[in-house]
Amino acid sequence: MSRPSRILVTGGTGYIAGVLIRQLLAEGWAVHTTVRDLAREPALRQLLGASRGVKKDQLRCFAADLMADAGWPEAAAGCTHVAHVASPLPTGVPRDANELIAPARDGALRALQAARDAGVQRVVMTSSVAAIAYGHGPGDHHFTERDWTNLAAPGVPPYVQSKTVSERAARDWVAREGGGLEFCTVNPSVVLGPVASADYSASVVIVQSLLQGRIPAMPRIGFGIVDVRDVAELHWRALTAPAMAGERFIACAGFTWLRDIAAMLRDELGDGARRVPRLQLPDWSVRLMATVSPLVRNAASELGTARHQDASHARELLGWVPRAPQEAILASARDLIALGIVRP
Repeated sequence: MSRPSRILVTGGTGYIAGVLIRQLLAEGWAVHTTVRDLAREPALRQLLGASRGVKKDQLRCFAADLMADAGWPEAAAGCTHVAHVASPLPTGVPRDANELIAPARDGALRALQAARDAGVQRVVMTSSVAAIAYGHGPGDHHFTERDWTNLAAPGVPPYVQSKTVSERAARDWVAREGGGLEFCTVNPSVVLGPVASADYSASVVIVQSLLQGRIPAMPRIGFGIVDVRDVAELHWRALTAPAMAGERFIACAGFTWLRDIAAMLRDELGDGARRVPRLQLPDWSVRLMATVSPLVRNAASELGTARHQDASHARELLGWVPRAPQEAILASARDLIALGIVRP
């Protein structure tokens, strides 16, 4: 497939989208991106480095919201490809799951309809391992792209619901109404890595909280981890490789327990990690706290559960080779300190 000349990357102020846009601009692509408020365009251009050696018309910003129709046709016009990255990622637990489900699902459908109507060839959507690896009970699990989260299981968190519902809705829409539109997804685990500004992803809060000592003792939980640079690269590979229709790619470098993340920070950062906890909470105390805290309730449901996410499909089909989890973890930590977001 020849390199596309113009691409829409939705959610230009987002963590993954920002890294992907920088890569595309550096390679000479013309990029459209969406923001909710065009007042953010000057700051976004500066953050993306678009003021240095990038022609003004190489990066164009369009006002578009996941929950409104306006702006989407204009953003997709003239594009051959779309990377639909925009989706809500909360730092807390909403009272109503629909606060996350509606924008994730409806935004994906708006992006797809605009892409089809504009004659776009391919859409790569950022989904999540949240759409793959939940609702299967506690224990040691190994997941591939063939797996789906079980929404019928009790206690599935709102964010997990939103990613599962939105990906299924997108795939159903493409099968029903997409015509010749090629569609595939990239499903990252917890995304860490370099932090460019104080406007960073909610996923980085895990590292921030450890460094600031906001987690005095650690529950027995863990995560799959992937570097944001590798997530952006996997999007790029999925955008440009042949025959991607219907594909699904897990983006994960490996599962890591929270206690091991803390140990990495202490071992590598010295005094910069002096607030990082050393103690692990007993499971009974986490379950007790969960009776009064929704945030702890999510952690309690994860106790002792290891969700290993197999990224061999992306490695074998696309030649994708991610950085080790430790590199992503330490990159987040060092940038949080360098930017003054965390003060040792």
